[in-house]
Amino acid sequence: MELFFLGTGSGVPSKERNVSSLVLRMLEERGTTWVFDCGEGTQQQILNTNIRPRRIEAIFITHLHGDHIYGLPGLLSSRSFQGGETPVHVYGPPGLKEYIDVSLRISGTHLRYPLHVEEVQEGLLFEDEQFFVEAVKLQHGLESFGYILKEKDKLGELQPSKLKELGIEPGPIYQSIKNQPYTQLEDGSIIDRNDVIGPPKKGRKISILGDTRYLPELVEHVKGSDILVHEGTFASDAEEMAHDYYHSTVTQAASLAKQANVKQLILSHISSRYQGESVNQLKVEAQSVFPNTTIAYDFYRHYIAREN
Repeated sequence: MELFFLGTGSGVPSKERNVSSLVLRMLEERGTTWVFDCGEGTQQQILNTNIRPRRIEAIFITHLHGDHIYGLPGLLSSRSFQGGETPVHVYGPPGLKEYIDVSLRISGTHLRYPLHVEEVQEGLLFEDEQFFVEAVKLQHGLESFGYILKEKDKLGELQPSKLKELGIEPGPIYQSIKNQPYTQLEDGSIIDRNDVIGPPKKGRKISILGDTRYLPELVEHVKGSDILVHEGTFASDAEEMAHDYYHSTVTQAASLAKQANVKQLILSHISSRYQGESVNQLKVEAQSVFPNTTIAYDFYRHYIAREN
């Protein structure tokens, strides 16, 4: 599982940072890609990577400001021309479906794949055999959401030594024992899978927040995240401005990460007022509160390892 940052700026694109877009690549886990926000120029950014639009399974929009959605109609359209045939699910605030429908209709765009748009509310968004995804409400003038992804724990490894102690020699029976809760052997005895496997492999938790003021109540939602992606629009000396514009400072984001005991904080949505050395200063400020902080840049990739 890997985070791939396509756009890490705020408001308008700059020479150093495009506007918001983040990709979660889950090629090993499910052979697909999830996209979070799709600002103007996202397609162009993708051209500089090995990301394949046809693998996109879901798109999550945090809010409807232009720097987060102006690239969406184009990406949906071009996916048709790039071999995309599987369904795409798009999630986001109320108004998203109208925006997509009008954009595609007026431009005469006809998609060659099923498109499902779901306007979200706070709470559990969906669950499948691998993940829970929760939408959490933020504070940003326009309705804004963060998305909390929780990977389900995986079954532990089969312990051959325990099977041998039971007199079961290696063979196809081993896979049968792992695949089902109980297995009846030829002699009639029953093997309980829980007796011969190791501890479960803990699932990962990734919290990706949209634009928001600092909200201490988010601690309970993001607690224990392996990765917290949080906006860091302003430096710590601009706290009043951040509040007025419904944004956060880097130290506020770091404070949330510390309170929530997350493992890694990645800051994005950096104002274009910060260039070069001033970006390094943002990192110093954040790390003074939460040492394990990284400031993302366009095309930054972050592998999310699973605990052993």
